Amino acid sequence: MTGNKVVNRAVSNSQSNASANSARDRRLADNRFEPGTFAPDPRPNSATKMMAAQTKLELTLLLRNGEQLLLTMLIPITLLIGLSLLPLGDLGDSRVSRVLPGVMMVAVMSTGFTGQAIAVGFDRRYGALKRLGATPLPRWGIIAGKSAAVIIVVALQSVLLGLISLALGWRPTLTELAIGAVVIALGTVTFTALGLLLGGTLRAEIVLALANVLWFVMAGIGSVGLISEDIPSALHTLVRLVPSGALAHALDAALASSMDWFSILVLLIWAAIGGACAARWFKFT
Repeated sequence: MTGNKVVNRAVSNSQSNASANSARDRRLADNRFEPGTFAPDPRPNSATKMMAAQTKLELTLLLRNGEQLLLTMLIPITLLIGLSLLPLGDLGDSRVSRVLPGVMMVAVMSTGFTGQAIAVGFDRRYGALKRLGATPLPRWGIIAGKSAAVIIVVALQSVLLGLISLALGWRPTLTELAIGAVVIALGTVTFTALGLLLGGTLRAEIVLALANVLWFVMAGIGSVGLISEDIPSALHTLVRLVPSGALAHALDAALASSMDWFSILVLLIWAAIGGACAARWFKFT
């Protein structure tokens, strides 16, 4: 009788241990380590803090890159001063007011589109984005961090170009500055989304060639309506359907204290398409 009790107790203990081990195995299937193994407990940070850290990283890399600074600062400043002071073409009495929208369009496009496309393309080639993709930072966080860094750089560009324009005789009103700031912000988001789409989907060599070709093409298209007013209305509309043309015309309208709603709508559509496609097809490798 005593032997039977011992056997039953052993069986009961074995079943209890098996149940406990099964529960532990299920828990470890979800988490390799027991809770409390590490202190502090490692876990992804909040979305706000991840965004702030990623934006700071992207901004630092952007400002340290000499080629990026050439695209974002030197070329727009040279264009602004040269076209405002040199007697090239008939640009009216206030040459700087006529030139500034096109120069600002080039600055935004250089920073948001060409610079980002090339940087992302080569980051993918060298495996930098692959390692970043292994972190808890989501794909949209990478895109948002790069976009925020570009917006900060474009804000610095706008201030610098604005100060130079003031020295050259530009006298804007507060309304013009407010509308211009909204248009520049929208244009920055649009071109950054398109740059991330290009750099995040194609090979680095193709991105390098295509980004530079598209820069020249879009810069030329965006300047058509600003340089000459004697163009057919159909061609004028086609120019405004291109992101660079829409941005240039929206900025030109801003300097007249008005909103070019058609160009604003075009920029919104391009921003939505570029952002959605970048979030969908952006690749880390």
